[in-house]
Amino acid sequence: MRIVEPSFAFESPVDREEILKHLERAGRTCYKSEGKIGDGTAAAFVRSVVKRGHESVLEHVSLTVRVVCDRGVSHEIVRHRLASYSQESTRYCNYGDGKFGNQVSFVRPCFWQEDTPEAKEKLRIWTESMQAAENAYLALLAQGATPQEARSVLPNSLRTELVMTMDLREWRHFLKLRSDRASHPQMRELAVPMLAGFRLLLPELFEDLGDAASY
Repeated sequence: MRIVEPSFAFESPVDREEILKHLERAGRTCYKSEGKIGDGTAAAFVRSVVKRGHESVLEHVSLTVRVVCDRGVSHEIVRHRLASYSQESTRYCNYGDGKFGNQVSFVRPCFWQEDTPEAKEKLRIWTESMQAAENAYLALLAQGATPQEARSVLPNSLRTELVMTMDLREWRHFLKLRSDRASHPQMRELAVPMLAGFRLLLPELFEDLGDAASY
């Protein structure tokens, strides 16, 4: 059994300047103000359309992120339908295979990390449950079950990997919603640092969400 942490990574380099210029060229079409395009105008224009709520302009650029999380979180992520997803398939991935180390990987819950007897006991119960799930999964494979049959004993804590693509308008919606305190703790564990990453790379598009997200 292997325990992993949730993570994310941008799939390709994010060219901030080109993204801003592309959005400006598209957005100024609405006002026929292309003649105002010049050095340094893109950032101010994009901040302006975001402030005014003219977010349809942001749909002209999409970004792709690779995410590692548990199956419970991934079920919430894929509910955002204005997106494209490619996810690790438990029908075809055989975790009893050597390329997976002949073991099942799980994501440890973030809400039992306190150094208290109660939290330690909850984590002990969880760990034993994950070990039992792995034992049952591998036993079913040994009895000739296919991966799609054996997966029936795997829990929500199962590690999964997915590649997700959204346009910038939907990324704003996703990150604002999923970094809020009302979101599931494990979703926030992923979304809060993800929002920080987007703010660092594209501040003109995401800096206003720093106050909106109730950290």
